[in-house]
Amino acid sequence: MTDAPQSAETYFEGQMLLAMPAMTDPRFERAVIYMCAHSDEGAMGLVINKTLDSIDFRKLLGQLDITPGASTPKIAVHFGGPVENQRGFVLHSSEYRHDETLMIDERVGLTATLDILRALARGDGPERSILALGYAGWGPGQLETEMHDNAWLSVPFDDELMFRVGHEQKWERAFNSIGVDLSVLSGSAGRA
Repeated sequence: MTDAPQSAETYFEGQMLLAMPAMTDPRFERAVIYMCAHSDEGAMGLVINKTLDSIDFRKLLGQLDITPGASTPKIAVHFGGPVENQRGFVLHSSEYRHDETLMIDERVGLTATLDILRALARGDGPERSILALGYAGWGPGQLETEMHDNAWLSVPFDDELMFRVGHEQKWERAFNSIGVDLSVLSGSAGRA
């Protein structure tokens, strides 16, 4: 028996992945990942519920020689994932669009330029955004294998969950949003 090619219907781009309770990798324990890209060439997403204590937005701006102003908002800097953790990404609402913005779908864009950081510092960036350093990446077939091994559960995109729910509540709220009671989930899954 051979594995069937991945079909477009099973790609997770624009969805969220939830780490299952048995996730053993501490970088992804209780993680909620917004999937920015997924194809037969691999996948890329950003962890949206883990913030970095070691850096804040003003400190990050200083490192990039961007002068914060009096109106610069307090913005959390997220751990986007372990890959290229010095590279910044901003997931944001769709009203903010520039030439460099990659629109994931009609609701969410991804911009990775200094211009969006300058706009955020001025207070005129996107209405809703998540700033992350690094990303989660999977090689060809790797995410599919992890899904088959029950490491992740995919859930539909939820604007409220992504941009408005507190970071520490996102994982549990995401499970609740699809009617899953975490107290009854087993740490491992069987196969029929």
